[in-house]
Amino acid sequence: MFRKKKTPATVVGLELDPGHIAAAVASADGSVSLSRGAVSTLRPGVLRDGEASDPVELAAALKTFFAEHDLPTRVRVGIANQRIVARTLELPVMPSDEALEEQVRSVAPDHIPMPIDEAVLDFHALGQVATAEGPRTRVVVVAVRREIVERLHAACDAAGLHVEGIDLAAFGMLRALPRPAASAATLYVGVAGLVNVAVANESGCLFTRAAAGGLEALASSLSDRAGLTMEHAHQWLRHVGLVTELDDVVGEAHLVDATRAALEEGVHELADTVRNSLNFYRMQESAEPVEQGVVTGPALAIPGFVERLSEQLKLPLEPAVVAAEDEAADLSRLTVAAGLAVDGAA
Repeated sequence: MFRKKKTPATVVGLELDPGHIAAAVASADGSVSLSRGAVSTLRPGVLRDGEASDPVELAAALKTFFAEHDLPTRVRVGIANQRIVARTLELPVMPSDEALEEQVRSVAPDHIPMPIDEAVLDFHALGQVATAEGPRTRVVVVAVRREIVERLHAACDAAGLHVEGIDLAAFGMLRALPRPAASAATLYVGVAGLVNVAVANESGCLFTRAAAGGLEALASSLSDRAGLTMEHAHQWLRHVGLVTELDDVVGEAHLVDATRAALEEGVHELADTVRNSLNFYRMQESAEPVEQGVVTGPALAIPGFVERLSEQLKLPLEPAVVAAEDEAADLSRLTVAAGLAVDGAA
């Protein structure tokens, strides 16, 4: 009766982005709040399009990162890449969770464009909806090739980390950000090394898709155009932005012009990427109207980025980051990791 209560081990949310590693400790009491976080840049090419192209170097980077920041080693890892498939299905109401899972796995091969025996499959029930055919259970089914998960898991193992679970980075993004009060669904866009797009309503995630062409691609374009290192390219993107008149931006004129041109082109291409994802979502029978959106990720550090993307998409967009106890934290790069640190539905 005097035995001490066992304190639950801390689980760190770990986002592996092509441009950075982000780790976060967070709590959830109605909403997610970041209590501790750390970020480190990642050499280009270690993660390519969200996949571990160099697991050995990734493991070494993770081991160094966790040691330098003295972080707990139990992690929930977020993944995002173009080969992840998510589909929203409306299925007959089943008498139990077990029966629903059996049904999902039975119909999934008809909707998932990859061999099911080579995939890791999971689903999340969003509740019942009324349809012309009567009540149905709406579920989001997610599938990812097993090799992608195994390579990331192996890198974490080699770094001495204990993988508590693997989750979609998009689900971490949704958990970390408050849902706007709206009758329609909300668009979520995470702009980092990849572009993470999700659509959610009060029930949860209705759609998600990851695509190339994020902030790393924009910086790479400027790097090639102006002969800059990737680090300097990122600095110039934040310095020039999309608000200040070019004549008023301090710096060499050719670099200022090249940076603004890269930003204009990059936002235009990003808008096309997001628009294509939205159009794909809208083709689903269960699609709901999307009338507003939020943007998160390192791109928030670029002045005018969200406003210009909103103009391109002709959709109201607002910047958003996770709430935090430490206001000095790099919240734009810790939001997804904070959401991953908290277990639960998206």
